[in-house]
Amino acid sequence: MTNPTRRAVFLAGSAMAALPGMAQTTPLEAATGLRLWYRQPAREWVEALPVGSGRLGAMVFGGTAVEQLQLNESTLWGGGPYDPVNPQAAGALPEIRRLIDAGQYADASALAAAKFMATPLWQMPYQTLGALKLSFPGLPDAGEGYVRDLDLDAATARTRFSHGGVAFAREVIASAPDQVIAVRLSADKMGAISVDLAFDSPLKPTVAAEGGDTLVLSGRNAGQHGIASALTVDCRVKVVAKGGKVLAQDQGLSVRGADEVLLLIVAGTSYRRFDDVSGDPAADNRARLARVARKPWPVLLADHQADHRRLFRKVAVDFGTTGAALRPTDERIRLSPTTDDPALAALYFQYGRYLLIACSRRGGQPANLQGLWNDSMNPPWGSKFTININTEMNYWPAEPTGLAECVKPLVEMVRDLSVTGARTAKAMYGARGWVAHHNTDLWRATAPIDGAEYGVWPTGGAWLCKHLWDHYDYGRDTAYLADVYPLMKGAVLFFLDALVVDPKSGRLVTNPSISPENNHGRGSALVAGPTMDEAILRDLFDNCIAAARILGRDAPLAAEFAATRDRLAPYRIGKEGQLQEWQEDWDAGAMDIHHRHVSHLYGLFPSDQIALDLTPDLAAAARKTLETRGDLSTGWAIAWRLNLWARLGQGDHAHGILKLLLSPERTYPNMFDAHPPFQIDGNFGGTSGMTEMILQSRNGAVHLLPALPSAWPNGKLTGLRARGGLGVDVWWKDGKLLRARLTADKPGRHMVRVAGRSFVADMRPGERIELVMRDDQLRRG
Repeated sequence: MTNPTRRAVFLAGSAMAALPGMAQTTPLEAATGLRLWYRQPAREWVEALPVGSGRLGAMVFGGTAVEQLQLNESTLWGGGPYDPVNPQAAGALPEIRRLIDAGQYADASALAAAKFMATPLWQMPYQTLGALKLSFPGLPDAGEGYVRDLDLDAATARTRFSHGGVAFAREVIASAPDQVIAVRLSADKMGAISVDLAFDSPLKPTVAAEGGDTLVLSGRNAGQHGIASALTVDCRVKVVAKGGKVLAQDQGLSVRGADEVLLLIVAGTSYRRFDDVSGDPAADNRARLARVARKPWPVLLADHQADHRRLFRKVAVDFGTTGAALRPTDERIRLSPTTDDPALAALYFQYGRYLLIACSRRGGQPANLQGLWNDSMNPPWGSKFTININTEMNYWPAEPTGLAECVKPLVEMVRDLSVTGARTAKAMYGARGWVAHHNTDLWRATAPIDGAEYGVWPTGGAWLCKHLWDHYDYGRDTAYLADVYPLMKGAVLFFLDALVVDPKSGRLVTNPSISPENNHGRGSALVAGPTMDEAILRDLFDNCIAAARILGRDAPLAAEFAATRDRLAPYRIGKEGQLQEWQEDWDAGAMDIHHRHVSHLYGLFPSDQIALDLTPDLAAAARKTLETRGDLSTGWAIAWRLNLWARLGQGDHAHGILKLLLSPERTYPNMFDAHPPFQIDGNFGGTSGMTEMILQSRNGAVHLLPALPSAWPNGKLTGLRARGGLGVDVWWKDGKLLRARLTADKPGRHMVRVAGRSFVADMRPGERIELVMRDDQLRRG
């Protein structure tokens, strides 16, 4: 038997790398199930492929003659520490409230715009580092057998092609354990790698070679909206070459005739906390590179993949596979409106989980409007943390799809907001506790921004507190609950002081506020007690009361919380049978009855205050509202509708909305969600919505297959999580439950429901039980 050639081994390795998880999947699934792939390089940013370590991110274009890695670091934002509270706000508040109570909404809005809004009126934007350009002399713009892909299981972006009888391969990873972006350049011929490196950055930095093998970008962030630049920035790439020569050029590095090249990219800023910019990113990066450079590529890759797979492989999904799955990803998206491609939905599901792992890890910032990836100094909506839906939607799939660990940056942001929000609560409202309005940024600004019709909404922080509770409710860690309870309590204390009596109903309401971001048609968006506010506050009060009881704390205060909760305004059903968005029946006269926000349906999802089986009249009213609003909207708004229709048990309707989300109008070639432009919340909302179709953990029960569409007659979704520390695996066949597996992390009683049948399981930690449908009853297997 002859020995295989170096070229044959190289190509065989590349082919196997394209087939993740072959031992667990069919050949067709192995080729396509966890892989985005393309036959040409990215021509624009929304065709490039994302990698991320939670803190560092890159968009990989896959060019042959010129490769581009657009880079991000999660703390690179505009400006510096600032307090935006308008000193006139507290004095204007009583009159704004009086005008709203008198029905003079336009006047209230004008006064709020003049004296109640933040100074500056806009928060700071998330900014880009720029790009690392790799130019390969002698290579063409197109190579033979070109393929680029993103392997979701391996968390690796790859480019493969041939030219002049030489096979080239490039691999890019963003390692969370080592906090480095690593690029491996290889070929099946010795001495075939030559490359020139240069930075292209809008930061106007200084770029220089250091030590003969490291290219360093140093500079500052940009000031914005009158807030001065406060961050120093450092990004560097170290070249580790096997064979050949590394040469320092003017603001660049060159490699000639290497067998293999490893590029190690690190970046950071001087940001330590929202009020501390004293870091030394250059020293941090030098130390990090010194550590990582000692690791050979196989070890670096193995550590990265083990860390990623520890999270990613918790969940497996199969909605069925057709021949459409053999096409490149961009073709599948383009043809999705008219093609039966259930595996595309499964890919989108797992892509959402991949993105959350890549952009929200311990030690980094939470996922912003674009997650981690942004190529602009002034991205759409500043790529901020918009907390009137978008930031929350980013984390909807975290708990149920096994990514609770990814919530840590969000928890830490809420901790910061409780500090800055306490200043805002006292200065604007004269209240205890803390408050955050509809947006925040790296500097944890909490005052209302953008305009009165968008920003005068005081329940953003209250909504974030639901995620604090959900993190407990899914994991049942009382030490964690004790840690975050003061944050929840502080949010409640604000509303004890800030709620006012509605003179028409005698109920307690927020005033001033809005129903994001809708205009009720009476000259303004400002109003008292919009439905969404009252619903969010019911959850906030209920969850804080439950936390106090579990922890054995604050019994008298919890009783006060309960009394206040009971005075909140209830849901109301309007004359058209719809769930009212405001205290008055104004829905038909609103400025946009097809508005993208469906804020007043918060009680249906993500909350469970409204449920088909418990509040059928309110559920019917919510459905009427959805029918009026329509299914087609912006990307994230379609994703919210997907979750809502799943909660209504309408699997086929939900699947139709999913098809809209996966269409080329709402999904870019790289599978990023199109608002348009790109917003990542639609990706996460899509993953959440598919989860809700298969499993709902609500109202004290686990609901299996509550909205299974006819398009997915056979399938599985394993590794899911339910409230109470419960793991859930589900298999189905011919549209019916085949079996389910429950695994308990904590002791407890669990009600399981499917197809109108129920089963109660009292489980011990570590216990696992199987459930099947037998004799038309749900029984132990």
